[in-house]
Amino acid sequence: MAFANKEVPKPKITKLADNVYQHISYKRVGSYGIVGASGLVVIDGVNAHIIDTPWTVRDTKKLVAWIASKGLTLKSAVVTHFHKDASGGLSFLNSLKIKTYATPLTNKLLDSKQREKSNHEIKSNEYELLTNKIEVFYPGAGHSQDNIVVWLPEEKILFGGCFVKSINSKGLGFMGHASVKDWPISIQKVIKKYPNVERVVPGHGEIGDISLLRHTAQLALVNKGL
Repeated sequence: MAFANKEVPKPKITKLADNVYQHISYKRVGSYGIVGASGLVVIDGVNAHIIDTPWTVRDTKKLVAWIASKGLTLKSAVVTHFHKDASGGLSFLNSLKIKTYATPLTNKLLDSKQREKSNHEIKSNEYELLTNKIEVFYPGAGHSQDNIVVWLPEEKILFGGCFVKSINSKGLGFMGHASVKDWPISIQKVIKKYPNVERVVPGHGEIGDISLLRHTAQLALVNKGL
């Protein structure tokens, strides 16, 4: 979500469910202006897991401090693709010896940008980070070649990241690494796999329901001229 105001807002944390929080961090991004990027914190007992880091190391430090202030132990982090709005805090988390996860393709792309990689790899298209609580799925290319989604079965929340556009989006946003022809097909795989999804969290913009997936697929089809 872009803001016209000159001040970059402070990071926000919002409770979505008993054990799930949304974190939003902000950065000024060229012609897009100030852009808010979402991630999640998933709590399991006294442990916490981050889904996508904030934009920067500075804001990742703030998120880690917030987790500690809740008396929680940060156990892991997953990044859903190689762009900085998902992985900008990886180096800091690695310095703390936190288990960080990405796919081999994401790590390859991070390496190509001379950026720090995750210290663990997700080597299958379906992966359970936390049994019955956090599932990772690679549906195919879309916003980027490496984009994955994260499913929280107990809360029926799907974190779509930048693979999913908000309902108010009129276009596909940054397409520098997109595969538009594959995007609608990949979206359909997610819809088929998680038909009972109740809430969908996009990488930017407002949370919605399964209609965000259909909206994203339609935007990609229109972009293809179909």
